[in-house]
Amino acid sequence: MIKKPWGSETILECNGKYVLKKIEMKEGHRCSLQYHEKKKETVYVLEGTIIVILNGKDIMMVPGDALTIEPLDIHRMEAINYSVYLEVSTPELDDVVRIEDDYERI
Repeated sequence: MIKKPWGSETILECNGKYVLKKIEMKEGHRCSLQYHEKKKETVYVLEGTIIVILNGKDIMMVPGDALTIEPLDIHRMEAINYSVYLEVSTPELDDVVRIEDDYERI
């Protein structure tokens, strides 16, 4: 488990083809506004309600909802309440360009 200021992420599988993470996000917290140059990811909500800001549009997601984020899409996830979701992506773990961050990370 990797602790984050907004919650935590656990890498369940990492190989040359894909990465699967379980992400837990605390109520009222959000990740960086960011994009990826190569990484493509799909989010699947297990518990709670999140808002995904995707290219300036707010998308509310509840358990059972899935959304794919393409490379260069500007996005951020925000937890309305305690939330758990899966993220499956291509294997570029370090491909994160932060635009804005509540926790002043670079």
